[in-house]
Amino acid sequence: IATNDMIRIGDWITMEKYGADGDVEEINLATVKVRNFDRTITTIPTYSFISDSFRNWRGMEESNGRRIKRAIKIQVSSVNFASDQLIDDLKKMDVLSDFIAKRQTEIAKYNEERGFVGENAINGRQQTNLGLFRKYVQYYLEKKEEINTDMTLIVRQLEPTEYGIPLEIYCFSRSKEWNIYEGIVADIFDHLFSVLELFELAAFERPTGKDLKESMSK
Repeated sequence: IATNDMIRIGDWITMEKYGADGDVEEINLATVKVRNFDRTITTIPTYSFISDSFRNWRGMEESNGRRIKRAIKIQVSSVNFASDQLIDDLKKMDVLSDFIAKRQTEIAKYNEERGFVGENAINGRQQTNLGLFRKYVQYYLEKKEEINTDMTLIVRQLEPTEYGIPLEIYCFSRSKEWNIYEGIVADIFDHLFSVLELFELAAFERPTGKDLKESMSK
């Protein structure tokens, strides 16, 4: 363990097999003592750190940021081509105005050169509300001071499932402190859930008993 620098006193480790999630306090030949975040103490056989898997968060603590990797699941039925009215409304957003103007010019030129106008317009390129939302999320994160833009920042669409279309955020917060980190993540998703409706999108939710009752009463 010492030769490979696997754990040190003060490291935050997670070892699900033993229910350990906290800081290493003691390392002996026979046991390793971990004080969990709920202030309980877990004693783990030292050989388990060689024979079993565990997670050491030291790399994150020594890096320039803490990873945020979470997705919003978009309801498939809410995804549509962006109407002229929606595009005009979204142009009023500072973060999107330049992008939309440039994108609309590119699309109009592309469609005109290939004859995708009038009745053939459906075959041409068009913007979607989900595509615009994805670009909005990217710009929003890039302008957010709490996000370290020198590290990886990706907003990507994952494979659709029975729970909708996952739109995943992958980036790093500047702060690595747990309480500050959780606040940053909460602020980001509070904001994104609030603006979803502006893009005529809806988050996926399973029907509740109340939804079923209302459906049956109609």
